[in-house]
Amino acid sequence: MKQRKNNSPDHGATFNYEALTRRRRVAESLSTLGLFFLALSLVVPFAQIGNGAFQGAFKWVFAAAALLYTGARLIPVNAPDDSLRLKRMRRLEVWAGILFCVASFFWFYKSARLGEFGFSLALIHDTILFTLAGAIIQIIASWMIAYRMKKEEKNRRASDSAADDTGD
Repeated sequence: MKQRKNNSPDHGATFNYEALTRRRRVAESLSTLGLFFLALSLVVPFAQIGNGAFQGAFKWVFAAAALLYTGARLIPVNAPDDSLRLKRMRRLEVWAGILFCVASFFWFYKSARLGEFGFSLALIHDTILFTLAGAIIQIIASWMIAYRMKKEEKNRRASDSAADDTGD
């Protein structure tokens, strides 16, 4: 079991990085599944544009996918020695999920307000808008997290090798 001494306030504790890796894999798998169903539920209803029941079913799929993504991003995946910048970037992913939930709200709200007159772009205009905003945040945050994790790992290796050279 891979454990590493952390820089947390309790100073002597070890942290189980294997459990953290498993949580990260689960969170990433669930969020990817949520994103897949978000995209699917936005695209598929355009195939049968006149079928209101078909679109009604997919707004529920969209809502479930938004909740799945948000729930996956709420899983704690930060290590105790992660930088504050990395923790903030991961928090951005939660905000992307909240935007997906707001998009889902607008789909339900507009379909209840406008009735089942068929599926139109006007009906889901706000849904598409908030979904795109969440997607942009997700893309930027994931790129920044990957870059930051590589940079921190490189710095961690450099500091570990410097400590080995001094005999600590």
